[in-house]
Amino acid sequence: LGLVGEIADRVIVMRHGVVREAGPVRQIFEQPADDYTKALLHCRPNLDERPLRLHMGMTRQQALARTLALLDVVGIPDCARRIDAYPSQMSGGQQQRVMIAMAIACEPKLLIADEPTTALDVTIQKQIMALISSLQKKHQMSVLFITHDLALVGDIADSVIVMRHGEVREAGPVRHIFTQPADAYTRALLHCRPRLDQRPMRLPVIDDYMDGAAGPDVAMPQRARGVLASDTPVLVVNKLSKSFFLREGLFGKREFKAVKDVSFTLARGKTLGVVGESGSGKTTVGLTLLRLHRATSGTALFEGRDLLAMSAREFLPYKRRIQIIFQNPYASLNPRFTVGQILLEPMQIHRIGAGDAERVNLAEALLDKVGLPAQALHRYPHEFSGGQRQRIAIARCLTMQPEILVCDESVSALDVSVQAQVLNLLQDLQDELGMSYIFISHDLSVVKYMADQVMVMHQGSVVELADSDALYRNPQHPYTRTLLGAIPRGL
Repeated sequence: LGLVGEIADRVIVMRHGVVREAGPVRQIFEQPADDYTKALLHCRPNLDERPLRLHMGMTRQQALARTLALLDVVGIPDCARRIDAYPSQMSGGQQQRVMIAMAIACEPKLLIADEPTTALDVTIQKQIMALISSLQKKHQMSVLFITHDLALVGDIADSVIVMRHGEVREAGPVRHIFTQPADAYTRALLHCRPRLDQRPMRLPVIDDYMDGAAGPDVAMPQRARGVLASDTPVLVVNKLSKSFFLREGLFGKREFKAVKDVSFTLARGKTLGVVGESGSGKTTVGLTLLRLHRATSGTALFEGRDLLAMSAREFLPYKRRIQIIFQNPYASLNPRFTVGQILLEPMQIHRIGAGDAERVNLAEALLDKVGLPAQALHRYPHEFSGGQRQRIAIARCLTMQPEILVCDESVSALDVSVQAQVLNLLQDLQDELGMSYIFISHDLSVVKYMADQVMVMHQGSVVELADSDALYRNPQHPYTRTLLGAIPRGL
């Protein structure tokens, strides 16, 4: 696209050597709200004024009609009303659909899809991929699909290029590359991803294959999962509900029930996986338990005390015992703080350690525990990769010595190799410290690997709750079967 300066050598598209924004090449970006003109504009100017009137020479009326038709094509309901909606008023899947409409508005011959489904749940991902596929056939459009989801590549691509550090490691037909990979890095990528039919004690990582320490034929010890009746409950949630009130007109308000009568028990040292499509209430449950949202009703008993009924002063010591890892490691760390300040601040607030010298020693020990050097204390978040930033976020949580850790999509933004490292780290910490996890994710393969129990949510309600193996082997609810049926299987 020529967005990062001059292109080395030549790129030829439709016999033209220069690529222009509104020419035969368009792109779908990973974060739709970010590209939505920094979330300041609604659909109409992004679709109507920019590509159609400026580049296609349409009148205002023609552009409006074309915009409504595009929104209808990509499956946006009630187009006439939604055309003036802002990104914050749409779900992640709807935002991505608008991005697709923007990309195909000028009928490109090449569509570059850069991680277009990374932040989406499997059902929305399946819908988006079906939409791109149908548009591809309708407009005879080629698609360059950039992703770290290898199972998705196996499902949709004709050929594949494997890259590392800016270099092509392997290229060829998907079936050949996936079944007979010649490069060690390709083999590593294929075996780092969690599988539905296995649950090894540790996931392989890139270095295992690059060093020759592992291979596809090496048998991995398997990890047992499940919750026994004898397991000690650490958190008992009963009929948790959360409503938001949306303004309608000047004086009207409408109640939106984000979470409806959710009940579950979290056992000590175990992991509860929470799955469901975007907007199902998964994250709201976690944030409400942390009192970042005020519960509408229900109880959450932690060692017999109701977290939701406590005063702010009573809840203060419990903040240490329940922590959260947020989804985006690029946004959850203060960019103005060094790693040392990020780790020391919560210890100072909660008076952990006798003084700053002891706190620095604790911070260095925590960095070592998450696999980072002590020198990282003096560096800033922007100097680290996404996986390293997520390790810093985990270390920050560990400063509080928590008993419950809410992992809110904590590995969804990471590629499979880094994801394996972080999942292994979480397993090691749970084995060592006996923490309990509430593991919220839209990646059902990752949840199968991590969770002892799985809770399936749909439209704010729990539709199924069972031991992990039982749920994946024999799902009872139709919605659970739909979720499992949408998982990309690869080859």
